[in-house]
Order: sequence, then structure tokens, then C-alpha cells
Amino acid sequence: MRGEFLDLAGYRLYYYAAGTRGAGEPVLFLHGFPSSSFLWNDVVRYMPEGHRLIVLDQLGYGRSDRPADAAVTVAAHAQRALAVLDALQVPQACVVGHDVGGAVAQWLAVHAAQRVTRLALISSVGLTAWPRWQTRLARSLAVLARRLPASLLAGEAHAALLPGFADRDEGRHALDQFLRPFVQPAGRAALLAHLAAQHPAETASLPLHAIRAPTAMMHGARDPFVSVQLSRSLQAAIPGATLDVIADGSHFLPLDAPDRVAAVVGALLARQ
Repeated sequence: MRGEFLDLAGYRLYYYAAGTRGAGEPVLFLHGFPSSSFLWNDVVRYMPEGHRLIVLDQLGYGRSDRPADAAVTVAAHAQRALAVLDALQVPQACVVGHDVGGAVAQWLAVHAAQRVTRLALISSVGLTAWPRWQTRLARSLAVLARRLPASLLAGEAHAALLPGFADRDEGRHALDQFLRPFVQPAGRAALLAHLAAQHPAETASLPLHAIRAPTAMMHGARDPFVSVQLSRSLQAAIPGATLDVIADGSHFLPLDAPDRVAAVVGALLARQ
């Protein structure tokens, strides 16, 4: 894996590249809240050969810059993802999104359809159904922010997110990675900005019926944050979409079942 930074519109975005360039389509991986490119590390190892794999830290997450005054809405993240593809001279890609990254992927498939060859949605938010816990957490943290240091705010988020992992020990390690950017004072504003930007209005009006990219979806049956029914609704809205429900999977499927996520994405890439 080779990681580096891209300077785009005054902000540095981190990404790493993996896989090999070949006849296959490039693949762009988009994480959700509050994760980072770390989410996909094991998935990348199981991916089929012959594809250039691009794994991005979206603005405000991982090693990328904090957002400051930049928008962190679904549309803003999507437009930055397009700028990353442009900078890397990738005209088209299969786009894989998890959680809020799935909403970003949906936006791209609708508004930049010519750039999206295939679409994979993993435990994705969408339509009018976003996790209620995020709204509650946003309100709680907004109150706590006035009197608690950033490290304790990140601790509150850690406790709220841990049920989203099938393996709690692995979840604790992953959350330590995900929440590291938010334990510093500058990270507190970023964490609150991400939560404040998450709103069903971002996805409620997307004309999903217009998506023509072959689409595969996955959802963990034990997901405590996003109902499997939401993925069923997304499947019904997107023509030809398939859905795999992982019986022992929770919300963070790329960590719970990286081999199965890679297998579904690989099958999507092979779909004629």
C-alpha cells in the first residue's frame, strides 16, 4: 500500500493506493462516520487482482485535514471525491461506500453517473432513514462540548459506537484508530460538524430510480444503527440492485467480515 496527500482547494486529503493496474476497473472506497481508510484495510487484502484500489480519508477524518469552514455534507464529500479521481486521472471507477460513505456513493451515482461504473453500498444510510442514535449523540455532544475536553467527547462517541461491531475487542481497536483525530481540541469542532451535517434531507430527494450502474448491497443482520429494512428499501429503489444480508454481521461489516465484503465487490466487478 502506498499512501500520500493530495492538495485540493486548500485542504490536504489523504489516500492510499493498493492493488494493481490492469484491465479491471479502478475501485474507490469511501468510509462513513466516524471512520477512516483504516476501515477497508482487510477488505483490500481480499480484493481480486487487476484493479487499482483507491482508499480515501474524507475531509475531517483520518489523516486528512480538519474541515475548518469547509462543508462536510454528503454533496460536498462527493464533489471532493470527484476531485480526487480527477487528480489521480481516473475517469471512471466502481464506488464502494459504507454508512455515510454509502450516501456519498449514491450521490455520485445520481449526479456523476458517467464516472460511476458500478456501485456497492455497505450498511448504507439513505432515503429518509438515518440512524437516530447519531441525532441523539449530536445533541448530547453539543451540550457536553461546553464543559468537557475533546478527549472525553471522543470517549462518549466511543461508547456509543462500540455496539456496532460483532467483535467488541476488534471494535475497541478500530475506534481508537477512528476517533484519534477527534481527541485534540481542533477535533472537537470537526466531530460536531460531522454530526450536524448528517440529515435525511441530503438523501431523501435523490432519484435512485435513475441509477443505471450495476449495484450490490450488503447489510449486517445485527446492525443496531441502520435497519436491514433500509437496505431492502434501497434495493427496491435502485433498478437491478442485489442485497446480501450477513447473519452474524453488525454495522461495521468491512471489519466484521472483510472477506465477504471483498467477495461481493469482486462479484460485482465481474458482473456483465
